[in-house]
Amino acid sequence: MINVIDLRSDTVTRPGKEMLDRMFKAEVGDDVFGDDPTVQLLEEKMAGMFGKEAALFCPSGTMTNQVAVKAHTQPGEEIICDITSHVYNYEGGGIAFNSGCSVRLVHGDRGRMKPDQIYDNINPDNVHYPKTRLVIAENTSNKGGGSIYDINDLLQIGKICRENDLLFHLDGARLFNALVETGEKTEDYGKIFDSISVCFSKGLGAPVGSILTGSKDFIYKARRIRKVLGGGMRQVGYLAAAANYAVENNILRLKDDHRRAKELGSFLSAMNFIEEVMPVQTNIIIFSLNEKYSQDEFLRLLNEKGLWAVGFGPQKIRMVTHLDYTDKMLSRTIDILKGLS
Repeated sequence: MINVIDLRSDTVTRPGKEMLDRMFKAEVGDDVFGDDPTVQLLEEKMAGMFGKEAALFCPSGTMTNQVAVKAHTQPGEEIICDITSHVYNYEGGGIAFNSGCSVRLVHGDRGRMKPDQIYDNINPDNVHYPKTRLVIAENTSNKGGGSIYDINDLLQIGKICRENDLLFHLDGARLFNALVETGEKTEDYGKIFDSISVCFSKGLGAPVGSILTGSKDFIYKARRIRKVLGGGMRQVGYLAAAANYAVENNILRLKDDHRRAKELGSFLSAMNFIEEVMPVQTNIIIFSLNEKYSQDEFLRLLNEKGLWAVGFGPQKIRMVTHLDYTDKMLSRTIDILKGLS
């Protein structure tokens, strides 16, 4: 049987022995009653890391984003985000379903909006238009190929938001991938955004969970919304322990994922079946196929060789490196791809 190399996402990782040991030894309570000490430790740690007053542990990044949208807005208001953003494309229409808001889509650069695009898309105070209320940025950008925002653009967008009575949320599912590349600090981001969502089950390798940070009043409201959405969890300290371990041990090693992704992206750019490889900044490689292969045929051939990837648009393929992807696997990936040229 072929040992599969799974590059579909960085969500496919499994807890290692050290993480499992931490989980099994976790002290737990009932988090809905607010007495799970391991969850409290995680929430306090993450709030402090970003210079925020409070934090809320949730099952998924979709939930942290959707809770944030609901807490920040009222039905009939409008949200500004990039046309490629996860919160718009991959959260099941949650903005409309949960919050009753409309969305103003911006065509940014690989998922990254510019300050003037925000300013130009704020609606006038006119009864014919929804009230612009919230701006959402995604860093790194999934559909942008793991692209990283220039922090100066985020600072300028934050200034525009404050001057126009808008709130600013960060979908930072892969924020630590950005931070290890730029050297910027979590507290720098905490000063820019009203709320920040970070995922533990992507590059950081925990099995489940995301965190939402913000002010005490915001998190109090968010906790009520989480309950309504069915996100209240009981002895969830076992999962919070995995997240604590991930934050303590798996951030700096993200550089290894980036190194392997850049090497793979560089190799792909020379292959005769490639039309284009998007610039690789972090752990996501997105490339377009030329006429040599259809997307379905290419993915089928990869599967037959034990290499898993996903389609990511017409003739586009996405591969994502992660902590379970080794240098040996990288060499085998390259050999498989060479066989298709």
